[in-house]
Amino acid sequence: MASIPLITDRTEDLTDEQRETYDWVVESRGKMIRPFEVMLHTPKIARYVAELGAEIRFGSSLSGHDRELVIITAAVVHGCAFEWDSHLPLARAAGVRPEVVDYLANGRSVQLTDTELLLIGFVRELCAESTVSPARFADARAYLGESGVVELCLTVGYYTMLGYVMGACGAC
Repeated sequence: MASIPLITDRTEDLTDEQRETYDWVVESRGKMIRPFEVMLHTPKIARYVAELGAEIRFGSSLSGHDRELVIITAAVVHGCAFEWDSHLPLARAAGVRPEVVDYLANGRSVQLTDTELLLIGFVRELCAESTVSPARFADARAYLGESGVVELCLTVGYYTMLGYVMGACGAC
């Protein structure tokens, strides 16, 4: 149960700024989603976060497979069931292998590809250490290019932020 009331509906009780942000989120995502049910308590910030998230999700240069693998790995690292449940179907549709999903969810041994090892390791290391080793960074840059590795970092950071906000507010 959330520690603060979730703003799930567009009601007359909302401020104009909350209604505008609510509408933008629904227009961009197709519905109101839990991170913004929390963040609508700060509608201006919620709007900026929603715009960043839309760019990361829908304007990303990362492949769907890579982006969704990164997102579900971050969800596991931060213990955010909401992000896991929301992105698992997207990860499967993007081609994340079932045995990799099982590995992330249950720790079952699996032979990971070089790309899977790189991305999962990058997320885990960045989340644990707030940095990555020069070797891992170099591998990610070789795989994704300079802008791609920055986008990888931003994706991890975005989903870490969502996990922290929802986790602190009891909404994961």
